[in-house]
Amino acid sequence: MRIPPRFVQVIAVAALPLALAACSPSSSDSAAPAKNLNAGLMTGTQLKKALAPASFFPSNLSALSDGFSDSGDEFASPAGRDTAKPDCTKFEKTTWLDVSGFKGGVSFAQGEYANKDETEEMVQEIDVFQGTTADTVMRQIRAAAGACATFTDLNDHSKVKLSGSTTSGLGDDAYTMTMTSGHWENGTTLVAARVGSAVVTVTSTAGKDNGAANAAKLAGNIVDSLKAAGAKG
Repeated sequence: MRIPPRFVQVIAVAALPLALAACSPSSSDSAAPAKNLNAGLMTGTQLKKALAPASFFPSNLSALSDGFSDSGDEFASPAGRDTAKPDCTKFEKTTWLDVSGFKGGVSFAQGEYANKDETEEMVQEIDVFQGTTADTVMRQIRAAAGACATFTDLNDHSKVKLSGSTTSGLGDDAYTMTMTSGHWENGTTLVAARVGSAVVTVTSTAGKDNGAANAAKLAGNIVDSLKAAGAKG
C-alpha cells in the first residue's frame, strides 16, 4: 500500500524585541501600544492538549516518535501566502496544509500514528491564524482541490484522482477530500475543518474505506476538543 511521504514542518518562532521609547522632558505625549493580534489565540502548548489522545486510535496504530511537534508557548510571525499555482503532490504529504499557500499558522501542534510497516497511518494537525486568515485558508484548500482533480504521483508516476465536498456539522466550516489511484491498495481521506481561528487538517489511510470513517472521527474529536477549550472565533 502506498503511504504519503512524511516530512517535518518547522515553523520558526519569531523573537519579540521590546521597543524602548525615549522620553523627552518637553513632550507629554506617549505612543499608543500596538494591538496584540495574538491576544486570545491558543498556543502550541494548548493546541497539543486538543489533539486526539493515543487511546482514540485503532489498536494496531502506535505513535511515531518523530511524528510529533508543536510551537510551544511562543507565537511565530504570520507568513504571507504563496500565490503560485498549487503543487498537487503536497496533498500526499503528511502536513498538507501548505496546498493553501500558507506554510502554517502563528501556532501549531501535530501528531502521527501508524502501524508497524506504516501501511496505515493517521495524522492530525491544528494551526491557528490571526484575524480572518483561517477563512482564507479554507477557501484556498477548496481551490487547490478543484485545481488538482487529477495529478501525477511523484513516487510511481501513477494517475491520482482527488475529489472533495463540503462537510456539514463539523466546526464552523469543513471540507473532505478523497485521493485514489489504480496503483494503490487503498486510498487516502483528508479533512480540513475550521473552528474559529484554528484550522484542523487530518489524514487517514486506516480502514478499507480509503480511511474515510477514521478521518471523520478524528476530525470530529479534535473539533470537539477545540470547542471545549474555547478556541477563539
